[in-house]
Amino acid sequence: MTKNSLVCLSSITLSDTTIEGKTAWAEIIVTQTDGYISHFKIMSTYEDDLEASHLPFLRLAFCMPLLNYGLFTKKFLLQFPVSKSDFSLLHDLNVVFSRDIFVNKIANGTNPYILPEFFPNPKKITKKDGDPQAMIQPTQITDDPSMNMNMDPMKSGVLSSGGKDSLLTYGLLKELGSTVYPLYMNESGGHWRTAMTAYNYHKTTDPHTRRVWTNVDRFYSFMLDHLRFIRPDHRKIWHDTYPIRLCIFPFYVFSLLPIFIKEHIGNLLLGSEFDDLRYEITYKGIHHYFGVYDQHQDYDVRMNQWYEQRIPGLYQWSALRNISGLVDQNILVRRYPHLAKVQRSCHSCHITHNVVYPCGICSKCIGILLYLLANNLDPTIMKYQQKDIEHFYATVGASSLKLDKDEKNQSFFLLKQRGTVPKVQCIDHVQKLHLLPTTCDPALYPKQFRNGLLQILEEYTTGYCTLKNGEWITTTKWQEQPTTLVS
Repeated sequence: MTKNSLVCLSSITLSDTTIEGKTAWAEIIVTQTDGYISHFKIMSTYEDDLEASHLPFLRLAFCMPLLNYGLFTKKFLLQFPVSKSDFSLLHDLNVVFSRDIFVNKIANGTNPYILPEFFPNPKKITKKDGDPQAMIQPTQITDDPSMNMNMDPMKSGVLSSGGKDSLLTYGLLKELGSTVYPLYMNESGGHWRTAMTAYNYHKTTDPHTRRVWTNVDRFYSFMLDHLRFIRPDHRKIWHDTYPIRLCIFPFYVFSLLPIFIKEHIGNLLLGSEFDDLRYEITYKGIHHYFGVYDQHQDYDVRMNQWYEQRIPGLYQWSALRNISGLVDQNILVRRYPHLAKVQRSCHSCHITHNVVYPCGICSKCIGILLYLLANNLDPTIMKYQQKDIEHFYATVGASSLKLDKDEKNQSFFLLKQRGTVPKVQCIDHVQKLHLLPTTCDPALYPKQFRNGLLQILEEYTTGYCTLKNGEWITTTKWQEQPTTLVS
C-alpha cells in the first residue's frame, strides 16, 4: 500500500481479567515488530462489588479498545476463552473499526498526527487496504452458555455524558414511565470535567445514578507512543478529533453490562441523533460509516443480535435517531429546562468557584450556540457568557463547524441572517422526523415506548420526511405496518 507499512506491531496481548472487589483489570502487552515490549494495566472500578458471572462481559469490555488498532498489528492474542457469539462479534467489529479508521483517519492524508511519509498514495489504494491485519486468537472458542437474566422491559439505562443527547434521552424515558438509570463512565482525563455538572445533579436527585471509573483514555495515549507512524510530539498537537481511535462507545457499553445485569435493566440507550448518511458510503470500494459506526443504527442491530445470544431481554436503541441536533436541543430546553441547565457540551470546560463553565469558543461550543440561538433560546441557561455570544456572531461566518451541512444551513436560516451569519435558504427536512429503514427506522423503538415517544417528537417537528432519489421529501405520518400472516 505504501513504502512505509502501517503494521508496526507484532501482537497485542490481553491477559485474562482479574476481579478484585469493585475493580476489574487486565494487562495489555504490546510487542512491536522490532521486538520491543511494553505493558499497560487497563482497569475499571465500580461502586458495587463485581461478580464472577460478569467476567465474560468484562473480558469483552477490555477487548474493545484494542480493536481500534487492527490495522496496525498482526495478532490480537486473548489469554482467555470466548464464546462463539463473542468471537463472531469481535471479528465483525474488527473489520468495521479498521475500515472506518483507514478511510477517515488515514486515506484522506490530512490527519495532523500522522507522519506524512505514511499516508497512502490515493491512486494506489485498493478495497483490501481497509481490512484489518490482525487475527483474533483466543485460547479457546466455546459454546454460548444458556442464560436467563429476567431483564425488565420498563427499566432503561442511558449512557450519560452531560451532553444534550443523553440528557434529552433521560428526560424522554422518564416521562414515558420508564425507571431510568443515568450511567456515567468516568474517564481519568478531561472528559469528566464536562460530565461533572450533570453527574452531580443526577447523583443528588436520582438514586439510580451509577458511575464507573476507568483509565481507558490513558491507554489510548499509551498506544500513540507505540505506533511508529504517529508524530513523536503528538502530545503537543491540539486538534478537534481523536488521533486514531474512532469507535469508543463499545467499550462503555460492555463496561456497563454488569450494572444492566445486576439491576435487570432491559433497555440500553445511546444518545445517537439523526445522521444524514444518504451520500456515498464507500471509498475506493471500502464500505465505511464516516467514523460514526457506533452511533449508527447498524451498530444497534448488530449488538441486539449478540444480546439475543448472550443477554436475552436486553435491547439497545436510541430515542433520537429520527431527529436532528437542532430539534434535539430545542426539545431539551423547552420541555426539560431543569436538565438543560446541567448540559455542558464543550471540549475545554473550566471550573470557577466550583461552577463548570463551557469555553464558548471550541467547535463544540460554537455548534451548541448555533442551535440555541437558532431556536431563540437563552445560552446563559448553560453558563455561556455574553462574551461567548458576541464571539459567536463575530466569528461564526468563518468558523469550521463540524455539523451536517443541511443542519448547519437551516440553523443559519432560522437566525434570520443576523450580523455576519451566512445567508442561506430554508432546508425544511432538518426540522422534520426522518424515516428511512436503514438508518432511522421507528419500528426499532420498543413497542412499550414507541407511540408515546413519537407523540412527543411530533410536538417539536414540522412533519415527517423520507428519502427519495437522494432528497428528503415530505411524507405521511409513520404508521406501524401490520404483520402479514403467511398460510
